[in-house]
Amino acid sequence: MNDTLLIERLQTGVRLEKSMLKVLKGLAEYLDISLGDLLEGIVLHAFAGRSAFAGKPELLAVIQQLKTVYGMHYDEQFAHRLAEAVQG
Repeated sequence: MNDTLLIERLQTGVRLEKSMLKVLKGLAEYLDISLGDLLEGIVLHAFAGRSAFAGKPELLAVIQQLKTVYGMHYDEQFAHRLAEAVQG
């Protein structure tokens, strides 16, 4: 039995907070997957009401290290409360 689902992917111009993007890219590199694959996995778990990293303390530790390295000094409490700094 083949458990692969054939899909169509589209290029998107999503804007993300700078340090968050660096953490995501670092985690994708650590897991040896593409950034798109990482995001798809996170979203699929979230849509099912689960965390992609639940029960994986080693990955949570890697994420925390990446957050420290890349200066991501905020957490889920700031979801939907991030605002861009005024340029100029």
